[in-house]
Amino acid sequence: MGERADIFLGAFNRIEKELKRQLGNPINMSFSEAVRRLSKRKDNLIGENENDLLQLAQLRNAIVHDQISEDFVIAEPNEWAVQQIETIENKLLRPERVLPRFGKKVTGFEHDLPLVEIMKIINEKRFSQFPVYDSGKFMGLITLRTIGFYFAQESLSGSVSLKGRVAEDLISANGKRVNFKFVSADTNVSEVEKMFRTEGVLEAILITEHGNSDGNLLGIIRPRDIYSQEGEQ
Repeated sequence: MGERADIFLGAFNRIEKELKRQLGNPINMSFSEAVRRLSKRKDNLIGENENDLLQLAQLRNAIVHDQISEDFVIAEPNEWAVQQIETIENKLLRPERVLPRFGKKVTGFEHDLPLVEIMKIINEKRFSQFPVYDSGKFMGLITLRTIGFYFAQESLSGSVSLKGRVAEDLISANGKRVNFKFVSADTNVSEVEKMFRTEGVLEAILITEHGNSDGNLLGIIRPRDIYSQEGEQ
């Protein structure tokens, strides 16, 4: 058997063992059935790899069951198959956490911060996310979309004045629309990706050590950060 086949089968077997473990080590369940069941679970660990895993399972069967002799197999995995199975193995067995990838200093703002000061910060520091607190208690998240919605509402009554308006006014104007979520530092990046895919109003995910809203902010994730780590708060 060739070196690529050995590498492929080793990774495949470790993946199969992990999938079965996630399902409670059922007896006589096929690999393909394990993939399909896990792909339907709420905490889907398979994600976008379902089809690749099912195809790679066919290759694995060809290597193992159609082997002519110990040293000769009909199907030898190509470089793509080896790289793909190893990539999927890393995602399943060694999933990336939100920290340290998305760790950064995040500035919190008090609820009575004048709206005019928020405008200055946006202009000078290019901030687009404003976590708002009342003496350490999290109140909500102001974003550029929140601000735009607020101005749109206010403009219906005439000219918009910033005088006397504070951060809390923007939170109140946002109503029941929740545009954020908190996650713990050990959350898998794949879970965050799924949140952004399935929750259309989600604008940012805030990271604290244990995922509690009043904990110290350790990082913030916006949808575009999943694909690019560059950018400001």
